[in-house]
Amino acid sequence: MNIEAIRALIRNDLRIYATDRRAIIIGILVPILIAAFFGYVFGGNGSAEPGRIPVALVDEDQSAVSRAIAADLEQDPLLAVQMLDRSQAAARVRAGKIQVAVVLPKNFAAEALRALLEGAAMPQVELMVDPSQAMSGRIVEGLLVQHGMREITRVAFTESAPMGLRGGLRVPYTLATTKITSAQHVPYNGYAHSFAGMTTQFILFAGIDAGVMLLLARERGIWQRLRSAPLRKSEFLLARSIATTLISLFQFALIYAAAILLFRVRIGGSVLGFAAVAVGLCLLNATFGLMLASIGRSPAATRGIAVLATLLLVMVGGAWVPSFVFPKWLQQASLAVPTRWAVDGLDAMTWRGLGLDAALGPVAVLGGSALLCLAVAIWRFRWEE
Repeated sequence: MNIEAIRALIRNDLRIYATDRRAIIIGILVPILIAAFFGYVFGGNGSAEPGRIPVALVDEDQSAVSRAIAADLEQDPLLAVQMLDRSQAAARVRAGKIQVAVVLPKNFAAEALRALLEGAAMPQVELMVDPSQAMSGRIVEGLLVQHGMREITRVAFTESAPMGLRGGLRVPYTLATTKITSAQHVPYNGYAHSFAGMTTQFILFAGIDAGVMLLLARERGIWQRLRSAPLRKSEFLLARSIATTLISLFQFALIYAAAILLFRVRIGGSVLGFAAVAVGLCLLNATFGLMLASIGRSPAATRGIAVLATLLLVMVGGAWVPSFVFPKWLQQASLAVPTRWAVDGLDAMTWRGLGLDAALGPVAVLGGSALLCLAVAIWRFRWEE
């Protein structure tokens, strides 16, 4: 065995690795940031205020018991409760603004007390649940049992005449869970949400390659031929943006064709709105790649920075983890991230089944972000050698 040759190869590989300091920093920084993000979101050292589940409470009973249950739920550290009427609650669940709505029906308290004390028929409490947040529904169901039983039994044993429990000690009401989507004939499909998040992520990764290609052209001496075309810098960058957008749209179309044909994802809302969100996302992808190329110095360094920036956009945008589990401040901050709007817009046009108006906000944010990226690219791009 040639030990000296092996040592020489090892030293050479280590030397090459050590010379690319940016790659070293990115390789260490990326896992640190991702680990710190998930650790912070899921509790950290306990110093951050945890995200609360947005819940609507519809009190159609307006009794002392129902008001006491509402007060208990409002004080629960896991919930952010809003008092709404039935139509408002259903609309907010449908739009994804609320994860769960609890409806306490008229005569709830009286019927629950009779069910507990006399074994009479139990009232039915309705849970309207965002089907993409099934875990939230189960958490709210458990908390409702906890607080509901406490208030009902308190009244039963302190304000009612003492008597045996004919029905046994049990929850004196039933729960009816309804999954809320706008298009009732289109059931919730979990693949729709995952395709929205992963398509957003990998479309942005494709934009990185488009930006790095410009830097490679400069590095490999192809730039002179590109500059020989009778175009100004802004026209050249605009052409590259449009070409990258068209390529991204092709990629987007194939991904969603597979989602529709293989996984039964359906566009339950506006087809025009879905197309508009897709165009907005692909425009953002193209201009984001150009912006990174305009501020990058070398292909390797730019790719590392671009991957880091894309991962941060995707994480904060809720493509990996639902944004409702974020700390409160991060939930608000995520609204400034275009990827949050892209994922929400695709959700709205597919399984939520919302109309064209629900696509206007995402399209405006994606389009505005694309224009900002293009402006920075035009400003910073080095046209001359």
